[in-house]
Amino acid sequence: MTSREPLPTPDDVRAAAARIASGITHTPLVRCAALSGVAGGDVFLKLENRQRGGSFKIRGALHALLSLSPSERAAGVVAASAGNHGRGVAEAAEGLGIEATVFVPSSAPQVKRDGIAAHGATVDASAPSYDAAEVAAREFARRTGATFVGPCTGRALLAGAGTVALEILQDLPNLRTVVVCVGGGGLVAGMAGYLRGTAPAVRILGAQSVRTNAMALALASGRPTDIPDLPTLADGLAGLVDAEMLAQGQAALDAIVTVEEEEIAEAIRFLHREHGLVVEGSGAVGVAALLTRRIVPQAFPVAVTVSGANIDAAKHAALTASGAR
Repeated sequence: MTSREPLPTPDDVRAAAARIASGITHTPLVRCAALSGVAGGDVFLKLENRQRGGSFKIRGALHALLSLSPSERAAGVVAASAGNHGRGVAEAAEGLGIEATVFVPSSAPQVKRDGIAAHGATVDASAPSYDAAEVAAREFARRTGATFVGPCTGRALLAGAGTVALEILQDLPNLRTVVVCVGGGGLVAGMAGYLRGTAPAVRILGAQSVRTNAMALALASGRPTDIPDLPTLADGLAGLVDAEMLAQGQAALDAIVTVEEEEIAEAIRFLHREHGLVVEGSGAVGVAALLTRRIVPQAFPVAVTVSGANIDAAKHAALTASGAR
């Protein structure tokens, strides 16, 4: 995939949906009355926190591995991940009998490390940051011949991620705005590939943490961007934005906003209070953007991705207790 063709086509996404159908869950799309009241129109939550493995990542990972040749499968796969992509790769590899190694940063939540290891993958947590983990994973691929499966790029992976948008339109054909959690842009690029070709009037808006704002900075400057590795509730959105990711973001996003750490914490509390949901920070940034009115939708209905559930239980309990009313 080149920067001139940064997004998958609707046909790519439809084909991916058919290939991965037996390995994923068609997740619920539920109206959020409280968020609809804040936004001034109907807002629906796309509950990818209820996906297999607790995040949307299994969609792209499974399709990427299904697309490997027999010789590539035999050589194994390697990934770098803040946690959820690694778990998706590990689960997909386990089902296909492929050996998997996943490099995660030392700061990765234990629940995510445990989820990867539970599916038989080798976990290396020696890298100090996500970007360092990716360097180590790519070196492992060069040394061993394993296929590197990136978390945010590659047509097969993006087509799998795009099945989130396909499901939303199946359940909400009159969709007018979608709010997507953004790190390196894999989810939004996959979704945009489907939406641009099938529902071009839908406005695509991104949200991320101020501490994981590489895409927002890259879009503003028009250049690949690296950022410091800072503690954040949105650990799954951390890392640099390279030229390929930037091209995806430019093609996919109509606008992007950032939210503060405490606003993410409040979104986690809100989702638990209103719907009984357990959602990690990375999966709550879109809701945070709507709650704070950093995103004020101009057309309804709106769908917002709630893209991950993998937060350490003690951290979630502390966050929800601190916001108890």
